Amino acid sequence: MAKRAQKTRKRTGRRHRSPDYQVFVSHATVDKWLARVICEKIEAIGAATFRDDRDIDGGDDIPEEIRRQIKHSKELVVILSPQSVDRQWVLLEVGIAWGWSKKMRIVPLLHHVTVDPIPDIIKAKKALPLNDFDLYLDELAKRIARK
Repeated sequence: MAKRAQKTRKRTGRRHRSPDYQVFVSHATVDKWLARVICEKIEAIGAATFRDDRDIDGGDDIPEEIRRQIKHSKELVVILSPQSVDRQWVLLEVGIAWGWSKKMRIVPLLHHVTVDPIPDIIKAKKALPLNDFDLYLDELAKRIARK
């Protein structure tokens, strides 16, 4: 059993990171490569990340694990692409984060999407173009340092 726990820790974005500051990364399956790169960059500055395709095991209750991880997270980054803006799971994750805490930081990252198709629940948040992701990382590093 210890080997399985060790394997799980190695697989997740929580290895060598502060479990106190986790960022939930919401994305459509088609954007998995981009989500992986974003997680790597976030982890490089010291935060843990949660990504459903990587961190949910076979047989897990998907909605329950998503709720649990959103509650554990300090921030949610949502990758908005032409494929994700109307995906139910992406909207569900944003809705859970918004409903869990009005103070949770929700950061929309725009990837080949204009503001028009963005769902109303996300439009009130300041969105960042993917090309400005480094600005988000700078801001995140400051928040991690203050924790």
